Amino acid sequence: MTDVFGNGMENEIPDNVLYPSEVTVLGVGNVILKDEGFGVRVVEYLDSRYEFPETVQLVDGGTLGIELTQYLTGTKRLLVIDSINGGKEPGTTFCFRNDEVTAHFQDKLSAHEVGIQDVLALLTVTGRKIPAVTVIGAQPYSVEAGVELTENMQELLPQMAEQALAILKEWGILPTAKETEHHPDLHTVAEESVKEVFSR
Repeated sequence: MTDVFGNGMENEIPDNVLYPSEVTVLGVGNVILKDEGFGVRVVEYLDSRYEFPETVQLVDGGTLGIELTQYLTGTKRLLVIDSINGGKEPGTTFCFRNDEVTAHFQDKLSAHEVGIQDVLALLTVTGRKIPAVTVIGAQPYSVEAGVELTENMQELLPQMAEQALAILKEWGILPTAKETEHHPDLHTVAEESVKEVFSR
């Protein structure tokens, strides 16, 4: 019988986990609200320029919340990239690690951030806590309707990508640059996968 609370299962990955991976780079945000989609755009930027080891999954999490559990269970290191409303000047960058992440999410600044907080809490109480979690992002310039980042936010893409690569390097992950830039083809588009499941 499966123990839904995870007792004695710390090293096992449940059968319903779709994409178990040692390291997950998760971009979140609403891509139809200009800079709110910054996290997703950064992950697309990384995917178009770098090859990552098989132990790393890049995930476009969109605005999903608790549904991301099936993508994050079993991950040992999680890097979340997001548009962060920290009450600072637009373009201000942020980096939260481990316990700082919990403090950040206590503000519940957006629906998907509440969802991520719920995922992390669920994994913790079921004995599958992610050992290392880092959240990086930038204060948006505009969250009005629109599918393109503002020009200023667009200019932050390379900087945020370099910050992500530096964190991955700390974790022993060294992606290689692609010879030519490719159109983003993320390993996993979580939001689309979930929509497909519910449309059956």
